Amino acid sequence: MTTHGLVLRIVPVGSYAGRARAVVERSALVNRRNWLLVVSGVVEPLFYLFALGIGFGGIIGNLTAPDGHPISYAAYVAPGLLAASAMNGAVHDSTFNVFMKLKYARVYDAMLATPLGPMDVALGEISWSLLRGGIYAAGFLAVMGALGLITSPWALLALPAALLVAFGFASVGMAAATLLRSWQDFDLILLVVMPMFLFSTTFFPITVYPAAIRVAVECLPLYHGIELMRQLTSGAVGWSALGHVAYFAAMVAVGGWFATRRLGKLLLT
Repeated sequence: MTTHGLVLRIVPVGSYAGRARAVVERSALVNRRNWLLVVSGVVEPLFYLFALGIGFGGIIGNLTAPDGHPISYAAYVAPGLLAASAMNGAVHDSTFNVFMKLKYARVYDAMLATPLGPMDVALGEISWSLLRGGIYAAGFLAVMGALGLITSPWALLALPAALLVAFGFASVGMAAATLLRSWQDFDLILLVVMPMFLFSTTFFPITVYPAAIRVAVECLPLYHGIELMRQLTSGAVGWSALGHVAYFAAMVAVGGWFATRRLGKLLLT
């Protein structure tokens, strides 16, 4: 019996928690010279905001906020783009970068030769993806404030909510990355992310859908992120916000657990 086999029998995979900070510090050091690439993710949602929210919004006119009062189309679209920017930052880091480290750079093999364990690696990478999604969201939220698209003090909770959204997508994204076999499989990631971005009420209310499609849209994670952001930025906060928070808490728990198990299986067996 090998030493690794003995460790796997005595110490369950995932019981190494407490050293994930080292993984985050490594990612920060690696990216310190690529800070422009990290913050560039703020630019894409700004293009959508100015082209559609402000430009196209001049044709559409006002829409109805969650609490019933009229708001500009730009103010309606901006919270959706805020949630989407948190999603994009988290998914990009937790899928592309994790896959590269796992399959090609073999970074995680080296990490597990140290006292770090699978849970440390999973939590560290998810935390870094969370930070990147948070950077995207913070930059976009600052632009929203500068343009006067925030109309409620509840918006102070929008950044923590964006971090929760990023946390959920980072956890599930890393779990998905452990299942990918080649770069071609990233088409599947894009096949999920792009339609979710377009159809999760980012640019129009859910009432435009027939009842059956509306139910399907309400199951999408980005929909819950967008609805949470709209409630906070408009001030129409209700009990449903707790449901949206619980949805992402479940994503964090399930995604983190699955990613840890898969890393243990791929690297320690």
